[in-house]
Amino acid sequence: RRLSRSGEFDRVYRDGSSHATRYLVLYTFPRQDEDREDVRLGVSVSRKVGGAVERNRVKRMLREAFWGLADRLPAGHDFVIVARAEIKDLVEKDGMPGLEANLEEALAKGRST
Repeated sequence: RRLSRSGEFDRVYRDGSSHATRYLVLYTFPRQDEDREDVRLGVSVSRKVGGAVERNRVKRMLREAFWGLADRLPAGHDFVIVARAEIKDLVEKDGMPGLEANLEEALAKGRST
């Protein structure tokens, strides 16, 4: 259920669609392979967010928030979440509810286009 290879990330970036909020960019790509039912996720958090401990914390929280919304996700899609530097402020101020609201906002933008 995870994207792990750079080629998988590249395909989502290159061929998918993106939906941005102030704190993150959500890329989506509908797959055309035999595993069409699975939803897969990749997370990218740059050093601009902070040190390794902070980046890993943000990644864990993003994964948890994303899979909490799994029932609203389209089947057979790959998703990549790219955290912007400001996400650290969101995590410190609003925690998990803020991340979930931001992800829902990005998903809603994706559905409306």
